[in-house]
Amino acid sequence: MKKSLLSLVFLILFLSCKQHVQSEIDIYNNDFETNDLTNIKGGLIDQFNSSKVLGRYNNGDFILSLNNLPQHDLIIVSFDLYIHDNWRGELLPDGPAIWQMRIDGGPYINTTFSNLACPVGNICPPQSYPDNYPNNNHNPRSGAYRTDLPGVCSMKSESNGTTMYKITKTFKHSGKTLSLECLDKLDQKDYPDPKCEKSWSVDNIDIKAITL
Repeated sequence: MKKSLLSLVFLILFLSCKQHVQSEIDIYNNDFETNDLTNIKGGLIDQFNSSKVLGRYNNGDFILSLNNLPQHDLIIVSFDLYIHDNWRGELLPDGPAIWQMRIDGGPYINTTFSNLACPVGNICPPQSYPDNYPNNNHNPRSGAYRTDLPGVCSMKSESNGTTMYKITKTFKHSGKTLSLECLDKLDQKDYPDPKCEKSWSVDNIDIKAITL
């Protein structure tokens, strides 16, 4: 989270030296409490922590497509990402636990998450986030916003079975259409119920168009 905020601050400071923000328009905002899946391909609604979320997914994805965007120079995408249950980062045999965010088909995040506590006297199962894969220098739950949420299935009884990340990305964009895709590449051939073993969901998607 800190790295994303710093990147946004540096970008705004850099741009402010030459240009000023002329307008900021909220082009999409959804907390999914009304089950609104308009413009979302592969959309699912589930309940987590007394709130509705987009998900849960395992070896799946969703694509949010927006059309007729107003004139703009930058896009800011932000949302809450929940990593549920038994993610093992880059630990074999079922690693790496890859998660991606794509904008207009191009990857802006390609990372791994680890949701396991560091065992005493052993190596922590590492994760790439907040960097991109194959960086494996970060401890489990690095960059998390919350680590005190219950699991959903395989870690349902644990008070830290879900980790929440605040995702924020700012990038140059001026097209009339925008595609936001989130997906995973999880490999769990030996589990009878892969979604119970690990899954992910998203909430509070907010997309802003910035004109300079």
